Amino acid sequence: MEFKISNRAKLVTLSLIVVGALFTLIGAFTMEEHGLQRFLASSLTNSFFFFAIGLLALFFLALQYATETAWYVSVKRMIEAVAGYLPYGILFLIITLGVITLYDGAHIYIWMDPEYTNPSSHHYDAIIDGKSAYLNKGFFWIRTVAYLATYYLFYLGFRKRSLEEDRVGGTAIHFKNYKKGATFLVFFAVFSSTQTWDWIMSIDVHWFSTLFGWYVFAGMWCSAMVVIILVTLYLKRLGYLPRVNDSHIHDIGKWIFATSFLWSYMWFSQFMLIWYANMPEEVTYYIARIEDYKLMYFGMFIVNFAFPMLILMSRDAKRNAGILSFVGLIILAGHWMDVYLMVTVGSMGPTSHFGLLELGMPLLILGFFIRVILLNLSKAPLTPVNHPYLDESIHHEI
Repeated sequence: MEFKISNRAKLVTLSLIVVGALFTLIGAFTMEEHGLQRFLASSLTNSFFFFAIGLLALFFLALQYATETAWYVSVKRMIEAVAGYLPYGILFLIITLGVITLYDGAHIYIWMDPEYTNPSSHHYDAIIDGKSAYLNKGFFWIRTVAYLATYYLFYLGFRKRSLEEDRVGGTAIHFKNYKKGATFLVFFAVFSSTQTWDWIMSIDVHWFSTLFGWYVFAGMWCSAMVVIILVTLYLKRLGYLPRVNDSHIHDIGKWIFATSFLWSYMWFSQFMLIWYANMPEEVTYYIARIEDYKLMYFGMFIVNFAFPMLILMSRDAKRNAGILSFVGLIILAGHWMDVYLMVTVGSMGPTSHFGLLELGMPLLILGFFIRVILLNLSKAPLTPVNHPYLDESIHHEI
């Protein structure tokens, strides 16, 4: 069944883009202080958040290939559509990181400012200088290009073979995807942590956590699963996907439930170990967030942990479109807030505040994000026609 974007969907996405752009411009031109720093912090928050959703959808697709899962085939095109945002997410992220680099870190990555590694400067920082073999502009961009090129090439390969499989059938493409999926997971096992160190953790350059990469990975995985279920439920509501049954919905709901708990476990483990040890060089990360953003910081954790735990615990809740949509939207907002706190507090500290810029930019990119997903859905049949596990997926029951 072919999907066509409705006029209403076009109007909604265009409205989000226009309103978001208007708010962003007003916010950018009315800022009284820290203008560039605040703009780039907001840009990094949103470009990374939506990029990561596309990336984790690609990860989830590769995971299904590598484990030769059958149930997901009926929702495979939804996963591919979300992953299809990745090329645009890469572009936005490169632009943001490029501008930050051009301005010597723009007080976001202060380790990019040569004043902090120059022993004759009064800004000299021995800790930053000690990390300069890894944290320097050249090596930073070598790693960034390696990450993004790898993701882009794997996405192109998976998408090309998926569409080719619709035409030729057989099992050869399936087994090639199986091998490529396993290979991608090997790269991603390393890159998922190191990219987070580079793009997010290095904002708080004096601080580090060995759990941080996994913590961010868990939050973005949960966000990607939420977007996948929202897209699937949207198509079901429009009368598409007749072969997607309650069991498929239930399985995606279980992934949301599981990844929410994984994220919560990582959050608590990181917080408990650092806070209990009470070492000044470690607790500064949490002091900055608890002293000035206590309600937002702990509220974000409660939302991202309590809502899925209390509401998605039962089997029936994970099959209910209304409940899944309601909880999913709240979780998505909660994980956006998580990224906002990681980036903004680390770069701006107590001087940050939420205004039109912080409201407009996510609306702008959200509208574009949704439009790209809908365009991807319209470019291929919503159900793969020649996948070897299609029949098993159609008859999936739990």
